[in-house]
Amino acid sequence: MVVRNVRIRFGSLADRPDQMLVGLMSAYGTHLLRWAIAILYLWFGSLKLIDASPATELVVRTVFWLPPRMALVFIGSWEVLIGAGLLFTHPLVLRATLFLLWLQIAGTFQVFFLLPQAALQGGNPLLPTLEGQYAIKNLVLIAGGLVIGSTVRRGTKESRRLI
Repeated sequence: MVVRNVRIRFGSLADRPDQMLVGLMSAYGTHLLRWAIAILYLWFGSLKLIDASPATELVVRTVFWLPPRMALVFIGSWEVLIGAGLLFTHPLVLRATLFLLWLQIAGTFQVFFLLPQAALQGGNPLLPTLEGQYAIKNLVLIAGGLVIGSTVRRGTKESRRLI
């Protein structure tokens, strides 16, 4: 027996679960991104404050205008402040926090100008060192900051509901 004209559309079977998953990602993705970046900044900043960061030498060498311990405290405090600020949804707090984040991120890229030998193997921009990779990963933080920044004009009712 041959059954003809019986078609099961995978698209129609997957449409409802897909809508649900996309809805969940839309509702919670930005908030989870904000919390994840907050945790990262709190964690990495705290490591600098207790002088336990693997990036200590890099920080000291790029923030050369401050004594070593003060450079770590300065950058570590700055990062902890960014992390703490990301835990709040108030538009003014987020704007100020994102301003600090942009300045901090810009500072991380100075390694390519101040210490290219530490950031690139043989000066080749296609061959970053571990330190170079540490700086390049901040491209993801830039994108995350842009996504978070896109929320500052949303209604405060919606922001508070999804904290």
